[in-house]
Amino acid sequence: MTEQLPPDPEAYDSPRAEQARARGLSAPYIAGGRDPDPEAGRREERFYLRLLLLMVGFLAFGAFALGIIANLLGL
Repeated sequence: MTEQLPPDPEAYDSPRAEQARARGLSAPYIAGGRDPDPEAGRREERFYLRLLLLMVGFLAFGAFALGIIANLLGL
């Protein structure tokens, strides 16, 4: 079990803490934790990165190919 530290009077009087108390919050930040399964998020990010690169490549090279075809057909 962790030992609780005494309150810090300077942090209590900070503008962020005053604004948080005005909003009814107990602290000037939202307490959070670490992602329990970060690999799932990284997998999803890699999937969307590949999809993004595929779409950009398709648009760039598709327009290039259409330009060549139009030029060959004399349009």
